[in-house]
Amino acid sequence: MAMVGVVEDSVRRAMGSAGIATAADVHFVQIKCPLLTVDAITDAARRGRPTVTTNTYASMGYSRAASALGVALALGEVPADAVTDEGIGRRWDLYSRVASTSAGVELDNCEVLVLGNAEGAASELVIGHDVMEDAIDAAAVRGALASAGVAIDSASDPDAGARVVGIFAKAEAAPAGRIRGRRHTMMDDSDINHTRHARAAVAAVIALVIGDPMVYVSGGAEHQGPSGGGPVAVIARTP
Repeated sequence: MAMVGVVEDSVRRAMGSAGIATAADVHFVQIKCPLLTVDAITDAARRGRPTVTTNTYASMGYSRAASALGVALALGEVPADAVTDEGIGRRWDLYSRVASTSAGVELDNCEVLVLGNAEGAASELVIGHDVMEDAIDAAAVRGALASAGVAIDSASDPDAGARVVGIFAKAEAAPAGRIRGRRHTMMDDSDINHTRHARAAVAAVIALVIGDPMVYVSGGAEHQGPSGGGPVAVIARTP
């Protein structure tokens, strides 16, 4: 919960720094967060402070989850009293619609980048988002494009796709092992981690909609969008 609180405060301060007035104007929050190393776990045990897990890989999920819920609290996406230590990594009904968190061994703090639209901004760029309910939710990709003012299927704007300068998304294999009632095998492949499968699938869906494979898709979507889905954001030039 300490980590949740730090991220919550950081998101609010970043919004103020960017001149983003309301939560509705925030469309993507990219966070790089730390993970537990063997040295860190050993040091914590020596100080009598047990860690949530002694598995360094599992710690990545807890870190991503806590960071995402910090975003959700900062933007009012979940009730303040709903987030607890016990619910982190377990209560999948609690999530942010704009958080994208990634854990790494190269840092001990959280780096928070808030992307949104600010009144009076001089930039020619605008950002919008939507939430994919599952890995093949192409409608949400089109919704994110529309949110950024891009009507990709509109014959009246044939150059709409060229205005897109970036698409960012989170991907997660459906934990129940099914997508729209059909069984998938991403969680059962012993050779390739399921996040690799999910990222490839979601990237392909987005590329098909936009007609360009240059998209950024991150895996590990704990509390980042609904279970099995995730947020997708579009940055585009204004007409």
